[in-house]
Amino acid sequence: MTFRSGFVNIIGRPNVGKSTLMNALVGENMSIITYKPQTTRHRILGIINGEDFQMILSDTPGFVHDPSYKMHEKMNRYVYTTFEDADIMILVTDQHDNYTKDHVLIEKLNAVECPVFLAINKVDQMSDQQVLELIASWKDMLKFKECLPISALKKVQTDKLRDLVIDQLPEGPVYFPDDQLSDRTERFFVSEIIREQIFLLYKQEIPYSCEVAVESFKEEDALIRIEAFIFVNRKTQKSILIGKGGSAIKQLGIDSRKRIEEFLGKKVFLQLLVKVRENWRDDDLLLKRMGYDR
Repeated sequence: MTFRSGFVNIIGRPNVGKSTLMNALVGENMSIITYKPQTTRHRILGIINGEDFQMILSDTPGFVHDPSYKMHEKMNRYVYTTFEDADIMILVTDQHDNYTKDHVLIEKLNAVECPVFLAINKVDQMSDQQVLELIASWKDMLKFKECLPISALKKVQTDKLRDLVIDQLPEGPVYFPDDQLSDRTERFFVSEIIREQIFLLYKQEIPYSCEVAVESFKEEDALIRIEAFIFVNRKTQKSILIGKGGSAIKQLGIDSRKRIEEFLGKKVFLQLLVKVRENWRDDDLLLKRMGYDR
């Protein structure tokens, strides 16, 4: 039996549904999903195993056209690296995207030798005529192997997309054990869960000014003890994060602990500490500690 395997890299602009598609294909919550853009900051691998194939999906941050911080530059670097190791590329777009042929992502996609899939997402919000017009406009812009209208959120045609991609995988080895779902550690996913809850609980600039680092992760017989630092830029942000009488940070802890327990399948004791680090998004050493140099 021929075994096929390969790296399938998902790219696109912020908030087009890359992480939603990743989770729909893998069947697990690998990436943060909220209605707010730029929630994904790292490159995350999700692994799908079959009897005769292994597909390694890669979710990437949304491409930032004009980076404001070193963090944005590092996020864009994750996007660029996907062109170096890809066996298949998936560009996710929606009706609000506005690309031109000279956009850096389009130029790079037209230059790659591997198959390119175009996933037009959120078709549940579009008419059939709008979908047909979008497909026609993309035919003049991008050389793609297949174009598939999907709804990642409602899992419309996501199974078909997965099957089409699997058919294009090259012959290759088993890269990861068949019981492994990602290349990331439990610590990483715990920090992502906490950051996801920050996006859900707080407004305006607060979620974008925060980063989470798991300081300690100790497994005991009955529970897991976790201590996590939440870094913010300014003292005022720390005050908002904590809330009056500690009410906001308490709710964040409750919601985060519940999701972490669901993810780990074990009772969790969670301690959250807020630390002010001015300009952390431009601090190379701190960014490296937070995993931005992978």
